[in-house]
Amino acid sequence: MRPSVSFSVTYVLCLCLGLLCLLSVSCWSSWWRGGFSRDGSALQFNWHPVLMASGLVVLCGHAVLVYRVPLTWKQKKHTWKLLHAGLMLLALLVSVLGHIPDLYSLHSWVGICTVLMFTVQLVLGLAGFLLPCSPLWLRSTLKPVHVWMGKAILILSLTSCVSGINEKLFFALNGSSGEPYNSLPAEFANSLCVLIVAFGSVVFGVLSRSKWQRPETDGESDHLLSEIGT
Repeated sequence: MRPSVSFSVTYVLCLCLGLLCLLSVSCWSSWWRGGFSRDGSALQFNWHPVLMASGLVVLCGHAVLVYRVPLTWKQKKHTWKLLHAGLMLLALLVSVLGHIPDLYSLHSWVGICTVLMFTVQLVLGLAGFLLPCSPLWLRSTLKPVHVWMGKAILILSLTSCVSGINEKLFFALNGSSGEPYNSLPAEFANSLCVLIVAFGSVVFGVLSRSKWQRPETDGESDHLLSEIGT
C-alpha cells in the first residue's frame, strides 16, 4: 500500500528529528561538557546522556512506528514483529550500557523505573507474541497491555531524558549560581530538550492517527496467529 503524503512528511520529520537528537546530544556531551572517556574519570559520565537518549528515546520511538509504515502492510507481519523486537532489544541494551545506578534524585528513580518497565515489556512481548507455543488467550490478553506499556515507556523515557539533561545542567552551572542569569555561559541543553520533546510529540502524533494503524487482515487476527505464523 502506498503511504499518504501526510504520513510520508510526518515520518520523514520523525526520522530527521531522531537524527538531530542523536547529533545534538553527542555534540552537547562532546563540546559543552568536555568529551568522552572510559577511564573512570568525570568525562565517562558523558556517555550516559548519549546512550540513554539513543536507546530510550530514538530507537524506542522508531521501534513503535514499525507497524505504521504502509509499505509493510501487505507483507507478513511476523517479519516486522522481528524487526520491532530487534529494535526494542537494541534500545534496551544501549540503555543498560549507559545506565548509571543511583537513587539520589527524581531523575534517577524515573530512569530506573523506565529501564525496569522496558525489560518487563520486552520479556512479555517475546513470550507472548513471538513464541509459537504461546496460547491465544495470552496473546489477546497481553495485546492492550503491551500497547499501553509501550506508550507509558516512551513517556517515561522522554521525562527521564529531559529531567536528566536539566539536572546535569544545574550541576554544571552550580558554581555560577551567584551570577546574574544573563551572564551564565551559553548552553545547548535547552535546545536539546526541545528536540527530544519534538521527536516524542511527532511519534505520539503518528500513533494517534487511527488511519495510519496497520489493518488487521483475517490471516493476522489473533485467532489465527499461531496457525499461520504471522
